[in-house]
Amino acid sequence: MTAIPPSLFQRLEPLLARVKKPAQYVGGEVNSELKDWDQVQVHWCLAFPDAYEVGQPNQGIAILYEVLNQRDWILAERTYAIWPDLAHLMRQQGLPQFSWEGHRPVAAFDLLAVSLSSELGYTNLLELIDLAGLPLRSRDRGDDHPLVLIGGHVATNPEPITDFIDAAVMGDGEEAVLLVSALVRDWLRSGRRGGRARLLGQLAATGQVYVPSLYDVSYAADGMIQAITPLALPRLTDDGDGPGGAGPDLAPARVRKFTLTDLDAWPYPARPLVPVAETVHERYSVEIFRGCTRGCRFCQAGMITRPVRERSTTAIAQMVDAGLAATGLDEVGLLSLSSADHSEIKPLAKVLADRYQGTKVSLSLPSTRVDAFNVDLAAELARNGRRGGLTFAPEGGTERMRRVINKNVDEADLMATVETAFAQGWRQVKLYFMCGLPTEQDEDVLAIADLAGRVIATGRRAAQSRDVGCTISIGGFVPKPHTPFQWAAQAPAEVVDRRQRALKAKVRADRAFGRAITVRYQDGQPGLVEGLLARGDRRVAQVIEAVWRDGGRFDGWSEFFDFERWSQACQRQLAPWGIDLDWYTTRQRDEAEILPWDHLDVGLDRDWLWQDWLDSQDQASVPDCRWQGCSDCGVCPQLGVHSEVGPFDRPLIPLLPLARPTPLAPLAPTAQARV
Repeated sequence: MTAIPPSLFQRLEPLLARVKKPAQYVGGEVNSELKDWDQVQVHWCLAFPDAYEVGQPNQGIAILYEVLNQRDWILAERTYAIWPDLAHLMRQQGLPQFSWEGHRPVAAFDLLAVSLSSELGYTNLLELIDLAGLPLRSRDRGDDHPLVLIGGHVATNPEPITDFIDAAVMGDGEEAVLLVSALVRDWLRSGRRGGRARLLGQLAATGQVYVPSLYDVSYAADGMIQAITPLALPRLTDDGDGPGGAGPDLAPARVRKFTLTDLDAWPYPARPLVPVAETVHERYSVEIFRGCTRGCRFCQAGMITRPVRERSTTAIAQMVDAGLAATGLDEVGLLSLSSADHSEIKPLAKVLADRYQGTKVSLSLPSTRVDAFNVDLAAELARNGRRGGLTFAPEGGTERMRRVINKNVDEADLMATVETAFAQGWRQVKLYFMCGLPTEQDEDVLAIADLAGRVIATGRRAAQSRDVGCTISIGGFVPKPHTPFQWAAQAPAEVVDRRQRALKAKVRADRAFGRAITVRYQDGQPGLVEGLLARGDRRVAQVIEAVWRDGGRFDGWSEFFDFERWSQACQRQLAPWGIDLDWYTTRQRDEAEILPWDHLDVGLDRDWLWQDWLDSQDQASVPDCRWQGCSDCGVCPQLGVHSEVGPFDRPLIPLLPLARPTPLAPLAPTAQARV
């Protein structure tokens, strides 16, 4: 048993008066858990490499926090990226990265597990590791250092950061963290027998934990990957060289993701933490289903989370009721990649609206599609009087572009929905689009202005008022691994910027509708760096480290992002390999090229992805397999899973409307009743 690490709070507290937003570092949130260090066997520190205000609401961290802490032999605490003002003071005072619950040194934990949802968080990952006092590169860490693991969507191509991590876990984390915990516990009980290498070998031998150090990557003279070669596993047993003692075994040729089934058996988070400082979302969020089979070709999240697994309406209603009671929050987010696609969303929305009508509790669907959404559903969600704008994501400005990306949304459906919504009292709609998509031309982007104009015209007719508005929000397209567009050339930043400026100019010039339309877009340069990191290989690690050493932090924040810093680092670090930034981003790949993530298995058949890439160029659509038959993507047979959708043969629990306290007569004795 390791010594109990001291709390660093007494050293931290004097610094808080000198920084912005000091409350975010104090911990002590409602429902947080501080366990006795010496009463557990495995110690986890769960990290989110962004500011507390962004990371605290993260659903993945919230789920794993409860899954781990429910086991009496495991302890889990959290840490977040330290804002530069406090990080500077901590370095001056020799104060290391700490956990939020016990303000314990991160270096004292057995595992440091980092949830990465964006590639632009890589420099924060390095800052977190270094501020914790750990060796930056995994090869320099010893048996007493925590194991550095990553999860989240970017773990499906961790190659650019493999120098800095010990292992990566793809897919759903609930079962994964328990498997890892058991292996770490056994290793610790053995007195760390065989050292860090043996533990990593045991993790790799599961076939579901990726240990980069057990794979060799070689490169050809033209810069392409020549081979990805599994290496021999360290000796895993006491009576032989391999797991069975019959000679050396190699690391698995392919590492597969974790896929959770029966979400009802994992009703987390049940008691999420209530923030003590302002965060980007302050609501109780319940995941109503996981995965998506819509088949949008640009969407990595939809591709890598297949198949669809719905949570039953009964389980959702129970979670909402218990979650609100445990937190006191007054907003419920029904989360998924496309929440209105839940097979029983209408009865679910009705029973929840009935339950909380007349209270301050509001319901929201943060993610919706036009063809799965209707205004009656929106009316149920807004029954308590909170009626914000409606948000939809056509993604492409023309029917042609929507066919290219397999976004099977018809403009007629959008206009019908807008017409009904404005007729029933809505006055704002937000539309999401992307710029820089494969085969895109200038006219495809300019057509977004025409579409927004038709939305305003439709809304004015339906509302019998000119008081309607439309916000266009545009993001630059970044090709991602494990999607049909993983082979596509990324549009240069100057092309993306030029098209977006032309769109804004066209909207401004529209005398009829321009004043009712707001255009918001992002510069193309951050997207180009994201593209480098998304499809990069191990050589990109040198670029990331150079940027971090040059002061790169919080690259997902516009006030900190510095494209010139990234560009110069690419020139210095990639030139010896004969490649550059454009080689990773604006270059189209061919079918035969070995991609950095080809040995990482999310279930999708590579041939199927390639055919879908070809289909995109022919504007051929692929239907949703939930309703229109299997398209043979490979996920279900390869992972031994299947889609789990309703209707569920279970009645909704009788969630009766909450009783209201009867007003008391003047001067009568009062008693606060819990309702």
